[in-house]
Amino acid sequence: MMQIAFHAQSHKGLVRQLNEDACLALPEAGVWAVADGMGGHAAGDIASRMVMDLLKTAVASAGEALSAALLNQALQEANRALVKYSQQQLLGTLAGSTVVVLFIQQATYHLLWAGDSRCYLLRNNTLEQLSHDHSQVNEMVAQGLLAASEAESHELANVITRAVGVDTELEVAIRSDSCQPGDLFLLCTDGLTKELPDNEIHQYLKHDDIADASKALLHSTLVAGAKDNVTSILVELKGHLNVNSNDKTIPLNRKVV
Repeated sequence: MMQIAFHAQSHKGLVRQLNEDACLALPEAGVWAVADGMGGHAAGDIASRMVMDLLKTAVASAGEALSAALLNQALQEANRALVKYSQQQLLGTLAGSTVVVLFIQQATYHLLWAGDSRCYLLRNNTLEQLSHDHSQVNEMVAQGLLAASEAESHELANVITRAVGVDTELEVAIRSDSCQPGDLFLLCTDGLTKELPDNEIHQYLKHDDIADASKALLHSTLVAGAKDNVTSILVELKGHLNVNSNDKTIPLNRKVV
């Protein structure tokens, strides 16, 4: 029997007054997600929570029929809801959110995302970034206009090109592949990845206990200055792909939606 253990946490960081991140953990359905809201005070917070709430509703409604396609539909609904909210409640001011969703179904993982919140996979001691950032600098790197080493410090580093609620049409990136026992997934907002390089993230994820690994990631992000909100979820596959609700760790002092 494979067990799936997870650890979720969210922190407002050391600079921001409000936590505009949100996260979702639905282990019985095999769904985990993080979102990073944008739009200024209150709007970003509402945006990220709205995305998580609509995902949660979709998962509950789908039951055994849940699929990556239905999760995509939920994100499309969230996009329409946020666009409407911005128009009606914010006089057109932007209320948007990045999102990354992990759905584990039997021996397959499905990843859905929009924006620069990321998903990494640690497998056989190799760390791979499964998602790619929908950002201005990432597009410049892909086009050969900017070196990857210069991306994080570039003046356009915070400009994202895709997010929920930003445009009337949302294109969600989707990636699916097989799972293996021992796989460790990290979902996180850019508050973590802008403070910690991939090689440092890799070192922490090699810890035997995912709760300790998760706490070490947050601690190091805070030590580095935590200029943004920080949210992460670790999901570890331990055996035959069944979710065991008794094998999960959620810190009580962390925000888990």
